[in-house]
Amino acid sequence: MKGPEVLPILKDEPWLEKYAAKIQNRFDKFQSAKKEIEQHSGSILEYARIHEFYGIHFEPLRNGWVYREWAPAADELYFFGDFNNWDRRSHPMKKNPRGDWEIFLPFDQYKDRFLHGSKVKVHVISPKNALDRIPVYIRRVVQDEKSHDFAGQLWFGEKFKWMDSEFSAANSFKQPLIYECHVGMAQEKLGIGTYKEFETEILPRIKKAGYNTIQLMAIMEHPYYGSFGYHVSNFFAPTSRFGTPEELKSLVDKAHEMGIAVIMDIVHSHAVKNVNEGINEFDGSDHQYFHPGPRGYHEGWDSKVFDYNKPEVQQFLLSNIRYWMEEFHIDGFRFDGVTSIMYLHHGLFMDFDNVDLYFDSNIDEEAILYLQLANSLIHQLQPNSLSIAEDVSGMPGLSRKIEDGGIGFDFRMAMGVPDYWIKTLKHKQDEEWDMFELWHQLSNRPIKERSIAYAESHDQALVGDKSLAFWLMDKEMYFSMSLLQQNLVVDRGIALHKMIRMITFSLGGEGYLNFIGNEFGHPEWVDFPREGNDWSYQYARRQWSLVDDPLLRYGQLGAWDKAMTSLGTKYQVLASKHAVQLYLDPNKKIIAYERANLIFVFSFHPTESFFGFPIHLPSPGSYKIILDSDEKAFGGFERLDKSVEYFTDKDQNLLLYLPNRTMLVLERQ
Repeated sequence: MKGPEVLPILKDEPWLEKYAAKIQNRFDKFQSAKKEIEQHSGSILEYARIHEFYGIHFEPLRNGWVYREWAPAADELYFFGDFNNWDRRSHPMKKNPRGDWEIFLPFDQYKDRFLHGSKVKVHVISPKNALDRIPVYIRRVVQDEKSHDFAGQLWFGEKFKWMDSEFSAANSFKQPLIYECHVGMAQEKLGIGTYKEFETEILPRIKKAGYNTIQLMAIMEHPYYGSFGYHVSNFFAPTSRFGTPEELKSLVDKAHEMGIAVIMDIVHSHAVKNVNEGINEFDGSDHQYFHPGPRGYHEGWDSKVFDYNKPEVQQFLLSNIRYWMEEFHIDGFRFDGVTSIMYLHHGLFMDFDNVDLYFDSNIDEEAILYLQLANSLIHQLQPNSLSIAEDVSGMPGLSRKIEDGGIGFDFRMAMGVPDYWIKTLKHKQDEEWDMFELWHQLSNRPIKERSIAYAESHDQALVGDKSLAFWLMDKEMYFSMSLLQQNLVVDRGIALHKMIRMITFSLGGEGYLNFIGNEFGHPEWVDFPREGNDWSYQYARRQWSLVDDPLLRYGQLGAWDKAMTSLGTKYQVLASKHAVQLYLDPNKKIIAYERANLIFVFSFHPTESFFGFPIHLPSPGSYKIILDSDEKAFGGFERLDKSVEYFTDKDQNLLLYLPNRTMLVLERQ
């Protein structure tokens, strides 16, 4: 009798053989859960429609509004708001044995009171307390300017007319060039930017810069602006700080018109612990949506941890995915905190230096099952969708298909790369840079697991750290970025900034990410208004005037970044196979490799230039420089002549002039 088929991941990665039983069990568990869902709901698509049952909906057949809530531990629920003059007792809800509460408001009776824009809450009485809460599935939440109190808001606006029926994210996702952005801090003004401003003022910049995907941060409603959107309170409500739901839809629609895909940060790793604004202890218990006791509390983030084993929680989170994809035409997600989701220790204080750690008793298999279900749903809803995992642990199979024995993400964030760059700039002199370590850090990844490479994201620029540009040039950026003056610190900083980004881009992954403004070397750090900075917006904005000023050198960095994305798009560099090393010299600080039939040569030497330097090439013939970082337009010294044609010699070597701190790209003619 023939045994079960060996999962592809075990064939491709022989070192996982020791864990074959656990990997197979993970796959079998998914298959079993999928079958159970299909028996219960017909399909995972139907399973992920619970948001169409709970919350506030108009029911044409009954001609009225129904509000439903799941709150099994609660004793009484009362619906109240503007429509009943905030009377906490006049509108009791009825409970069924499952723990669902419901109230119906006939249209004829409430048509003049239950209105678009009016505010609502639900009064929940439990054995523990009696509190006013925001409906869990509410679609919009607003904050009162005077009291600062949050409330749900009815939103019965006209149906948005989408114009993106012909848009497909397929081309973007062959090699995602992702522009990570925060709508609120995207403007130069000292204040919060809006969806509309982002659509009209920032999207054209992103298009011009050559990015094919935007990653929207902080879109799910969160009570504290300074949390960067990672302490979510209302999972089905796009934050009202930036505007209306229709204005967010317009932003997405406009991006699609420009050929730009839209993904969003989705925070299913934890939730804000706030009781007044969030879903914590909604029915009075500590274990409705979250694990009870200490397991339900995330010490590192001061937040609540979901119980992924509960069907009601699974449906809540999966329906949340479906909602964003269908209601707002989101093309995919970057899942925040995947390390925290997968491990009971949440990855805190862990080095992940032992393979056993991926399969030991600290793994939350129920959480991994949820991630598999989430990825299955995403790709069933939209085949041309994108799911990215933010994971620092290096979990094997994270970005492999479920049927291969993986967890189902399309890409994983190459989180070790930006950490490597920051540590290098912090702790090493230029002469000490290790070329072997650099090559290993950027190229060492599984052949069949795609990565998003990045030199820095929002994480590296938060208060307590600095952007790469600021690490490289620091205070000199305040005084010496003029084209009319020369400064050795700035010259070094600009040269290395370009090289760091290009080697990360061309060597580090199958996709690339840049944080808003960092492409032109945005100075300083990111700091949101808080008590510690007197509620200032000084560092929660982007100074576009710097890159727009023709007399400042920020424009040169912006031009380089555009040339880099243009090269990547034209030659599909990131969609190509892994790079093949051609040369590495640790003392001369030279690295050369081939990718996408292009030759990339980097000379990181801080002082020495090399003449007639031999690089052995895989194919003989003539070659020309198609891009080099030493061009004057990019802040270089114009030491290379792009009109020169280089011919391989009898040993198949190309003899090149390699100026210090310069990279060049050659193409065979």
